[in-house]
Amino acid sequence: MTLSDEAQERLADIVRLQPTKNKELQNRWDLESGSEVHQYLENELKDYYYRDDNSLIRATAEAAELVGVEPGVESDGDEESVPSVIRIPQLEARVFEIVAGPDERSESVVSVLNKLRAEFDIDPDVDDVRRALQSLRRKGVIEVIYRTVPTFRLAVERDEVDVEVV
Repeated sequence: MTLSDEAQERLADIVRLQPTKNKELQNRWDLESGSEVHQYLENELKDYYYRDDNSLIRATAEAAELVGVEPGVESDGDEESVPSVIRIPQLEARVFEIVAGPDERSESVVSVLNKLRAEFDIDPDVDDVRRALQSLRRKGVIEVIYRTVPTFRLAVERDEVDVEVV
């Protein structure tokens, strides 16, 4: 099966961002809905992706080889282990840099947003910060602590993970 240039680029996104979900790809690909993402995946990339036990989208080994992109998360192969490398967008890298450490009190999305504003002089949308935190959680480097609102902190020490910005 020969893929168009667009399909190859989108497949490369899946490889880089995995594990991911429809909403993350919808934003990345500027599509109208999660169903549009699902339709695209089924029509164009069905041989190159699958959904894991948590319904997250992952690329097949063949997909990574086809597009020549390293998967977004590298670990020692144990699903429970801390990833050694994560390849993430700039905003996620900045969130990883400033979110509370594993021994610190977890913080809300708004607290992380305020730290981003102060540290980097940027003003991302609160929903973008929430998505970044959730994406990092799916990658296993942030944990959620439920208090009055969900709060976040690193699940690992920063120096245990190499962050590569894509």
